[in-house]
Amino acid sequence: MSVIQEKIYSALPIYLQNVFISAFGYQWKKRRFGGVYKKELKGFKSREEFSGNTWSEYQISELRKLLIHAFETVPYYNSLYKNAGISIEDFEKFETADLKRLPILTKEDLRKFGTTTLLSSKREKGGQFFSSSGSTGTPTKILFSNAMHQRWSAAFEARIRNWAGLSRLNSRGMIGGRRVVPDGAVKGHYYRYNSVEKQIYFSAYHISSSTAADYAFALNKYKPEYMTGYAMSNYFLARFLDEQKITVPELKAVITSSEKLTPEMRETFLKVYGCKTFDSYSGVEACGLISENEYGQLLVSPDVGIMEILNENGSPCKPGETGEIFSTGLLNFDQPLIRYRIGDHVKLAENQNTLCGRNMTVIEEITGRIEDTITGPDGRKLVRFHGVFVELPNVIEGQIIQHSLDDFEIKVVCVNRLNPTENKTIISRMISQLGPVNVRINEVEIIPRNHNGKFRAVISHLPQK
Repeated sequence: MSVIQEKIYSALPIYLQNVFISAFGYQWKKRRFGGVYKKELKGFKSREEFSGNTWSEYQISELRKLLIHAFETVPYYNSLYKNAGISIEDFEKFETADLKRLPILTKEDLRKFGTTTLLSSKREKGGQFFSSSGSTGTPTKILFSNAMHQRWSAAFEARIRNWAGLSRLNSRGMIGGRRVVPDGAVKGHYYRYNSVEKQIYFSAYHISSSTAADYAFALNKYKPEYMTGYAMSNYFLARFLDEQKITVPELKAVITSSEKLTPEMRETFLKVYGCKTFDSYSGVEACGLISENEYGQLLVSPDVGIMEILNENGSPCKPGETGEIFSTGLLNFDQPLIRYRIGDHVKLAENQNTLCGRNMTVIEEITGRIEDTITGPDGRKLVRFHGVFVELPNVIEGQIIQHSLDDFEIKVVCVNRLNPTENKTIISRMISQLGPVNVRINEVEIIPRNHNGKFRAVISHLPQK
């Protein structure tokens, strides 16, 4: 939604918010599932039968197209590759093994140039920018054309929902970053309903022992066939339902993303919902996809992106080793992400044989971020603070620290000192997610890193449970 749409939505009564969300859902559905969607879905499904050699040929062909396009139409890459002494002729005979010759694209590069020189001069119709969560600083902005959105939706359908035994026609409950319940201190229903897509959108910012019954009411009323969204938020809800012995309908599956999925989470979902959980890894950058097949194996989709998994020396990891992901997206030619350092790590499985017969790389573990859990004064549980730093380009990085139930510190690294409006915006966004709390902002030169060069976005000094 635009800022104006969000203001209108926030002022409406709940029943009109449901109408508003359903209208928004109708437009969103058309954008994702119209145009080339059916053709792209057929392509993703048919490629699952590729042999290893056919996959290699496919990736080389798509990579050459991407690199030539980027060289000819994207100013950032044209300058970068010319300075590196790389020509069109080199790209015409490029192999995937040659990727190591190309410079890395960092998140800072994407933030700085993503809406200017990283864009192609020859773009598809209907381009819109979509932001990452903004939970650790200024978010990245990714350009999706209509066709790109449909390609990405087809990949999601084929490799995530279909592998979990579902389709886009199944009804669902969603816990994500959208602020469908705008007020952090509101009392009442903590969900809204999108009738067009049979979707209950639950608030990720109000989940607590005292609100679990309201979430359960929606589950029993609308009877979704699966739950999806943030792994931790879904887990907290299921745990509260279990602790209070609240009965909800059995589901076909739980599909999680965004945070590390643990065995304890899987066990809780099985106990509460009577179904298996399917993990996945992607991101708004849409340049790589890992998803769980019917047998519980995590597989890399080679037609979404070329995913290099490299050790600390920059060499490819061997089976059984853990490395960092560098992705080259094969779907988005309008804003190519080539050797993009997304900052996440995975462990390759020692046994690369798939039980489903698909010739795809097997991942043993997505070793993603495990943040502390924030507990609000009213008992609500949060991990992700979506949008705290959105549209604040002065903020380079941010870290949220909880010292007590109602005492929070936010460390920020800024280009220039925060002005009063920026301070007020950050504090009001925190209160909108947690309710009445004390927030102080501490501007620092650097946020300490851990051994892998990343920092924890959320730290709580309360006991974790």
